[in-house]
Amino acid sequence: MPGTLKQEVDISSLPTIDFANFGDGTGPEARAISEKFFTACRDVGFAYLINTGIPKEQVDGMFDWSAKFFALPHDVKMLAPHPPEGSKHRGYSGIGKEQVSQMVFDPEAIASIRKGPSPDFKESFDMGNDADTSRLSNVWLPEDKLPGFKEYAVGFFECCRQFQVEKLMPALAMGLSLPSDFFSAFHETADNQLRLLHYPEAERQEFVKGEKGRIGAHTDFGTCTLLFQDSVGGLEVESPSKPGVFLPGPPVEGAIVFNIGDFLMRWSNDTLKSTLHRVRAPPLKDGEAENGKTKERFSIPYFMTADREKTIDCLPTCWNETDRPRKYEPINAGQYIDMRLNATY
Repeated sequence: MPGTLKQEVDISSLPTIDFANFGDGTGPEARAISEKFFTACRDVGFAYLINTGIPKEQVDGMFDWSAKFFALPHDVKMLAPHPPEGSKHRGYSGIGKEQVSQMVFDPEAIASIRKGPSPDFKESFDMGNDADTSRLSNVWLPEDKLPGFKEYAVGFFECCRQFQVEKLMPALAMGLSLPSDFFSAFHETADNQLRLLHYPEAERQEFVKGEKGRIGAHTDFGTCTLLFQDSVGGLEVESPSKPGVFLPGPPVEGAIVFNIGDFLMRWSNDTLKSTLHRVRAPPLKDGEAENGKTKERFSIPYFMTADREKTIDCLPTCWNETDRPRKYEPINAGQYIDMRLNATY
């Protein structure tokens, strides 16, 4: 059973997990990596992942395609519109369409957040498993508007999925003292989401005054997330030992940011930590003027979620009858995710 004692952790940077020697997940190196990974997920909820097998050239290529997409005229991007329902998270969303909210589900409260200070100043494009149209189809631009975009995005989605299946999920399971294939049965349909995000350039003073924001403090709500960042920066993660204090999670060459989502935190009986994080306008660099412009920023999160039809109960290694009772009732994955999505869109 995983250790239950969480130490007071004060970090100056996120822990780094190196998958170089994970192999097929059966050797002692894989076990050591899994244990280190578990500690990071328990104590911090975030980590840098390196040597994942996702080629840097493929990541760079996805950023290039993202820049091409968002540089298109607005009326062209709107040929792939996000449906009106928040739970149908596909296609293009313009600036101001989505507003992050943290565990708020009352319609009036959500409306108030949307009208509040520092609205999210971003645009996005979302896609899922292109091979599965049983519930939700992707919303693509006509091919002649950006030839090659769909093919590349689908390939990148599959590359992330391969790492998830072959290394990431086995390492999570082994760290939790579960069979390495435990999570496979709950993530068979690749009901995941690849999101391209663009934070446009804007006057710095608009961020200082609260007239614009990047993304407010929130947690992700699926199983877990991979985040690819450009070189601009702006990600901040709440300190494990100082609530309300946010620490920078700057881009690291060749590293992917990983974090636990609320669904897995619940699934693990709060053994693993889903940590608040936010995106702020990046800090001034040497030579930059206070009254200048804040650079545009691109990022690419890959959200992993359990199969919609699956109902999950507390992981067997995360509770017992004596001193670790179950905190949560079983819950259906699809209903949970839809509830969270509808609160943000």
